[in-house]
Amino acid sequence: MTDEGTQAVAASLTAKTIPVQEAKKSASFRDAFRLQESFTAAAERKALAWLAVRLPACMNSDHLTLVGFIAMILAGASYALARTLHIGLILATLFLALNWFGDSLDGTLARLRNRQRPRYGFYVDHMIDTFGGLFLTGGLAMSGFVDWRIALGMFVAFLMLSVEVYLATYTMGTFQLSFAKFGPTEIRILLALGNVALWFHPDARIFSVSYRIFDVGGVIAIAGMSLMLVVSTIFNTVKLYPAEMLR
Repeated sequence: MTDEGTQAVAASLTAKTIPVQEAKKSASFRDAFRLQESFTAAAERKALAWLAVRLPACMNSDHLTLVGFIAMILAGASYALARTLHIGLILATLFLALNWFGDSLDGTLARLRNRQRPRYGFYVDHMIDTFGGLFLTGGLAMSGFVDWRIALGMFVAFLMLSVEVYLATYTMGTFQLSFAKFGPTEIRILLALGNVALWFHPDARIFSVSYRIFDVGGVIAIAGMSLMLVVSTIFNTVKLYPAEMLR
């Protein structure tokens, strides 16, 4: 490359870099539009609003986030305990309910009290979801009620779907909290129902062959999340391509 060409490239890079640095200093953060259309969404919003106005002033959204995180760790530990003591299934169900309370109510409380921190909240909540998913699937793998490979598959599928959701939030400005009417609350409910089924009858029969009920549920969950991932990726790619088509 000639000296003139090198200087032109350097000038181009400088021209692009300086405005970006200035923009970072002045640009304000825009919170993404939250899209929640799950089966329980309407009832859940009413329940959360009812709870939020009755919480004591000394409790804030950070406390609720911590409650939800600890509850998810304890839910995973309860599943591991259930390998030897079935009481672990009851404990897991209770901690899943407590996780819903903390994880779902923290944002509602922040909005009600006008104490929102959208960047901090988004980052912390979803890093906690990642660690929580690890503890939960790890506990399931240790429980003996589900094959560890299926538990690992569920965690990998969850991570991949999470990546798609976060990228879509950044690129499209919409934070999708549910797919095909299923969201985090529906997943907790299904797990709780699975715990009840495990207590009374841990096996399922398909075409006269006996399978562990959580193995069947885990395979269905992996297939469902994989389908959501593929469909969402195709849909968002098709939507983004004409918006930034090169001429």
